[in-house]
Amino acid sequence: MPTTDRRRTSARRETLLGDQPGAFASARYQRITPMKARRVTQMIHGMPVDDALALLQFAPQAAAKTVYKVLESAIANAETTEDLDRDDLVVSNCQVDEGPTMKRWRPRAQGRATRILKRTSHITLVLTPRPEPVEASAKRGTTATKNRKKGKA
Repeated sequence: MPTTDRRRTSARRETLLGDQPGAFASARYQRITPMKARRVTQMIHGMPVDDALALLQFAPQAAAKTVYKVLESAIANAETTEDLDRDDLVVSNCQVDEGPTMKRWRPRAQGRATRILKRTSHITLVLTPRPEPVEASAKRGTTATKNRKKGKA
């Protein structure tokens, strides 16, 4: 269903995409620290989806597997619900928010205990169609205008 046929859009979609065409997917409560997940999502930000999938498939980080699944889900959302072409999609926004932290205790020497924090992440990826390239004739027109102002022919 194209974006124009929608009767009601979610508030989440409004904040991530606005009126632009695109799709998103999120994975919540993932047992990976946000700092480690951000490292992986920053690598794929701005890349075409096929390049991003190839990069994530061979990345050595543990978070790459989770981000790979979220990216596949976002691609499927774009193809089925938004009728977008996979070849034109680009990863336009990557958000990794901190989820709830589980607190655990570890026994230490002399009857003491220390706290272990098991952090979770909410990973969201937004895909949009690739922006149209600027035509070469439009670029030349601006240069010619600048040269006329300077007095050159």
